[in-house]
Amino acid sequence: MTQVPPARYLMRAKDLADARYAEPVTVEDLAAAAGLSRAHFSRMFTRTFGESPGAYLQTRRLERAASLLRHTDRSVADICAMVGLASVGSFTTSFARVYGLSPAAYRASMPPAAVYARIPSCILARDTRKTAHREKTR
Repeated sequence: MTQVPPARYLMRAKDLADARYAEPVTVEDLAAAAGLSRAHFSRMFTRTFGESPGAYLQTRRLERAASLLRHTDRSVADICAMVGLASVGSFTTSFARVYGLSPAAYRASMPPAAVYARIPSCILARDTRKTAHREKTR
């Protein structure tokens, strides 16, 4: 039986974090995807990717939040929930630490809507919700 390099196992966990960032993914879930113990996984992930699994997941969530702030008219609270964060206060603090502005100030600093047309939330909801017809065609 051929052994798979540890990095391949870590990529499974990283892919899981990228795909399910909006869900309550834990380090234990990521470690299980990699087939490693939590402690060993955390050490290997940090050594390989330069940040802890929790920090990586937080980075993905904040990047997605920044995109939603730029391209939708959803409220900050809605975006917080959409990216898998529970507290608007901690989301605002984390976002400001990374981007230098609160989420509302970040949105206000973007070019006018004529340059980056925002997607109305009703259209976003309509086009991103799962329907029985869409599920059958996939």
